[in-house]
Amino acid sequence: MLDRHGLLLKHKLGQNFLVQDHVIQGILELAELQEDDVVYEIGPGIGTLTVAMLPRVRRVVAVEADRTLPPVLAETCARDGERLSLIPGDALRVAPKTLVEAAGTEPTKLVSNLPYQVAATVILDALEHMPSIRRLVVMVQAEVADRIAAKPGSKAYGAYTAKLALYGRVTGRFEVGPGNFMPPPHVNSAVVRIDRRDDVPNDATEVAQVIDAAFAQRRKTIRNSMSARGYEKDVLDAAFAAAGIDPRTRAESLAPEEFVRLMQELQRTCFDSSSKS
Repeated sequence: MLDRHGLLLKHKLGQNFLVQDHVIQGILELAELQEDDVVYEIGPGIGTLTVAMLPRVRRVVAVEADRTLPPVLAETCARDGERLSLIPGDALRVAPKTLVEAAGTEPTKLVSNLPYQVAATVILDALEHMPSIRRLVVMVQAEVADRIAAKPGSKAYGAYTAKLALYGRVTGRFEVGPGNFMPPPHVNSAVVRIDRRDDVPNDATEVAQVIDAAFAQRRKTIRNSMSARGYEKDVLDAAFAAAGIDPRTRAESLAPEEFVRLMQELQRTCFDSSSKS
């Protein structure tokens, strides 16, 4: 297909096209697509995954950064092309309202073989800013999948993991070797399924700020790391005590729900202090 259109793969766009049907089938099984689903796909490439999804869903709205690929997609997706809305551009720059305008409604799932250089950012951005997306099934670098699914206290657990866990939980995963792509990447890959939590905190943005401060200086205690980011130590001490958190611990030992509790106590402590003054 690429040869017929006179196209070459572009390394700078992270183009490693999935070419094995059994991997596509595994993605579809995790996604559990329904006929009323509107799927958001990032980097459809030549449409290998897109073609498999189109007959199963109401619509696929796809964002493709390579402006030479739409003619290829038009050919590969011709059978169900009326269900495809294609947006040229960078997924990191496409606003959610643009997706809605293109698809005619909000997306319900994100299913993609993601470009590895933007995968982590895209996943968290979708969870933060597109609440209509209830499930993500994404191909990522295996190392990123480890970060997504990491548990508190593990080496892979960090600020990214804790923030993502505010919005979703990993409910499925399988490994994908380099030989399933053209050209083969130099890293191992994994497909992960993330289901949106029903109990996303209303103040998740504020919790994320606390998480960033706690992990800002990872080798330091949580008290020292957060104070270095501008939190008053007396406010921190009161919040730690009320939340039942040892100020001598390090951020990687705290579960996401503990960060939620800490943020709430910080807000309460600051409110009490301002009321007294």
